[in-house]
Amino acid sequence: MKRILVSVALMLASAIAASSQAPHTFTVGNGQFLLDGHSYQILSGEMHYPRVPRAYWRDRFRKARAMGLNTITTYVFWNIHEPRPGVYDFSGQNDVAEYIREAQREGLNVILRPGPYVCAEWELGGYPSWLLKDRSLVLRSSDPKYIAAMNEWFTRLAREVSPLLIQNGGPIIAIQIENEYGSFGHDHDYMRAVESALLKSGLAAPDTLLYTADGADQVPNGSLPNRPAVINFGTGDAKNSFATLKNLRPEGPFMSGEYWAGWFDHWGEHHHTTDVARNAAEYEWMLRQGYSVSMYMFHGGTSFGWMNGANSNGKNYEPDTTSYDYDAPLNESGQPTPKFTAFRDAIARVTGKTPPDIPSSSPAGTYPIDPHAESASLWSNLPKPVESDKLLTMEDLDQSYGYILYRTQLAAGPGGEIVIDGLHDYAQIYINRKLIGTLDRRRDQTHLTMPAVSAPATLDILVENSGRVNFTKVIRTEQKGILGSMTLGGYQPQQWQIYSLPMTNLAALHFTADPCEGPCFYRFTMKTPGGQPLADTFLNTHALSKGTAFLNAQPLGRFWSVGPEFTLYTPGPWLHLGVNEIVVFDLQGKASEALTTVDHADYGPSPSH
Repeated sequence: MKRILVSVALMLASAIAASSQAPHTFTVGNGQFLLDGHSYQILSGEMHYPRVPRAYWRDRFRKARAMGLNTITTYVFWNIHEPRPGVYDFSGQNDVAEYIREAQREGLNVILRPGPYVCAEWELGGYPSWLLKDRSLVLRSSDPKYIAAMNEWFTRLAREVSPLLIQNGGPIIAIQIENEYGSFGHDHDYMRAVESALLKSGLAAPDTLLYTADGADQVPNGSLPNRPAVINFGTGDAKNSFATLKNLRPEGPFMSGEYWAGWFDHWGEHHHTTDVARNAAEYEWMLRQGYSVSMYMFHGGTSFGWMNGANSNGKNYEPDTTSYDYDAPLNESGQPTPKFTAFRDAIARVTGKTPPDIPSSSPAGTYPIDPHAESASLWSNLPKPVESDKLLTMEDLDQSYGYILYRTQLAAGPGGEIVIDGLHDYAQIYINRKLIGTLDRRRDQTHLTMPAVSAPATLDILVENSGRVNFTKVIRTEQKGILGSMTLGGYQPQQWQIYSLPMTNLAALHFTADPCEGPCFYRFTMKTPGGQPLADTFLNTHALSKGTAFLNAQPLGRFWSVGPEFTLYTPGPWLHLGVNEIVVFDLQGKASEALTTVDHADYGPSPSH
């Protein structure tokens, strides 16, 4: 019976794709999901459009079908679409509507998770940082200012995606209300406000299937009594989690909204992997029970640029790597892994159907990089500062990402203890441009000893936003820079020059052939051959310290010698035929700065499962 059920689901998904303009229905009845009135088992995989180069969306969708999936689940990331209040971007890599349309063309349905909070190991859980400028606005709450911003966002997003609801002939079969709210709070009025905003904005139709998602034990906190509740969990928790759900919601339907088939990495830790056989066996067990499952992640991809998130329990700080490989069935560059084969075989055994052939994957390559880099010192390329008698954060300067430099003048004196209250997140401290120490929020470092200065001196504090926390109530206080005070020997300087360094205008940098050490930009040229498709490659960052890399002015991501990530995925479609420009900003650059490419990802050693 289960085999027939899943086979019907796959055929219905293909039928919808073939008749994309015809309206359909997706509902719940008799404890099951119903597509056009027929039982439908959701076999979904999570994949996020900004983490996959647009040129590869169709390839990844075809691989999802080849694994046996009938649905793709994706978040919508508010911060990339509304970088400034009222300024929207749904173009290029941010074209979420086209992403959904392409999924439909490949025979896949879509589950949309518009948040507004998405977690996802993504910068501030998908919230735009400008929400933090008003310190009185309270994220994920019934605060009227927050609700108003959410309503405006949903109304604008609806213009993009509401034509793609299943009722309108599109592939969107369901929309999630908020995201794991039960792990955050229990304000059901807030959850009803999100539900209402989805409906009033037109993002959801009156008959759209809306649901909530939480850990099984948090369902009472985060669910709404009139909506289906799905559960999220990792390897080994399926039986207990579904038992809990059945106790709470015996009427069903029964679905894992996130089955964590891998895990993410923090800087300074090991790369995470999970046991393939154990994952596949548990996944097959769920399918044989008739449960619907959305695998998190089917393909993790890359948190390009500044978009990695971070974890914090209110005391610690754990920033995520740029790679979001997640040990998923498709690896970071979209290649099928042994986990892909294991899940594919499990689906085939349950459905009794042979999945489509697996599309071929082009291997990654390497390209030569000229070792003679030009350089530009940060000190020689500072913008005009803001004069202030107090410390300001990035948000105060309408800045979202990058770095911020605080400068003040010191009188001659014996030195003393520098104490920074509220460092977010990593600081290098200089006297007359000479590095005297670093402070790292990961290590709860707040002070260092400054040596005596025999004459008036310049104190510089260069602070990096290493990624805003995306989980727990810490998100409400994730402004970046120095949030509190800075004292030297108990004295608090009153005159500051503050430099906003968002790293968005590399063309303004003045490069020379002179060597550079310290916080420096390095410009390399990489040549690609003509006459053939440009293959993916990986920047080898082993020789670098800490900073950010850009390809043809587009931010690739972060590097840090603490690992575990020692390569940056460089997509072939982002390369130019002939000469490509790579710019590296290294906080502790060397005159001998070097860069090469390799044909594989390097995440350092992995511990046992």
